[in-house]
Amino acid sequence: MGWSTEETEAATQGGGGASGAAQETAGVPAQGGAQPPVALSPSRAGDFMQCPLLYRFRVIDKLPEKPSAAATRGTVVHAVLERLFDAPAAERTAAGARAMVPGEWEKLLARRPELAELFEDDADGSRLGQWLAEAEALVEQWFSLEDPTRLEPADRELYVETVLDSGLRLRGFIDRVDVAPTGEVRLVDYKTGKAPRPQFAESALFQMKFYALVVWRLRGVLPRRLQLVYLGSGEVVTYDPGEADLRAVERKLLALWEAIRVATETGDWRPRPTKLCGWCDHQAHCPEFGGTPPVYPLPVRAAEADPAGGPGDAPREPQAPPVRPADGDGGPQGRMERIV
Repeated sequence: MGWSTEETEAATQGGGGASGAAQETAGVPAQGGAQPPVALSPSRAGDFMQCPLLYRFRVIDKLPEKPSAAATRGTVVHAVLERLFDAPAAERTAAGARAMVPGEWEKLLARRPELAELFEDDADGSRLGQWLAEAEALVEQWFSLEDPTRLEPADRELYVETVLDSGLRLRGFIDRVDVAPTGEVRLVDYKTGKAPRPQFAESALFQMKFYALVVWRLRGVLPRRLQLVYLGSGEVVTYDPGEADLRAVERKLLALWEAIRVATETGDWRPRPTKLCGWCDHQAHCPEFGGTPPVYPLPVRAAEADPAGGPGDAPREPQAPPVRPADGDGGPQGRMERIV
């Protein structure tokens, strides 16, 4: 389709860390290795909305993170589902796909030898065997949700990037793009976990709306359908976006980017404690756990005096917009369906 491709945003699907944030600061002169952010992806937008300090650790400080067995398994599964379509339609079988799992793990391990630490205490190989079996089961689950013999994706693991009129650069990777003979576009994302309850589904849909916005601005074509395939629970969630949806996402991203800009200039990256903190790799650097963040590596402008307080008051935390549908443009909103 004429769009450029690059390495995936992160070596582990949905993971963060230095490798996952590298694109967000690409092309900016470094100061002691640190660079201000220049672009936004769905995962990094999610980081900031979850916790501004987490965003800083990943994008600006580029602190290392331990590899995750679950995320790495997701990378292997994604690789199988991507490369399965290299074969003729009649050869895309569940047995054949399962057989690809060990090979894709070996390829990933060759690229990222540090992943071997996931199984360094697995002398008899039983944990690795169980892990591979779980990946194979996820791959086989996909065949109960979609029929690859009837699919011919237009693109797989597609890197997309566009610059909005405001100057904000958006980028990311789409697992699969399907184009119907009539020209309608479907964007598909594979999830190796379980589908969230409906009240928590908007976070995943935000990612897909982000991609839809990029495609719309890049091609001038509004994607007809967004599809999330949850292999962990055997569900497919679809959403049909409208122009009002995507304009609302664009406004949300502009507000989010402004909050990131202010935090970058002031150095004010405050933690936002949630239940997810228990899984964070950066507790040793987080004030919420008695840690101290690294010295801020970027220049900091003097905070403007707050008319309501003294000049010595700490700058207020930039607030990210909440993750929720917005309909300020009016017009029809999208329709979501869940298929089990």
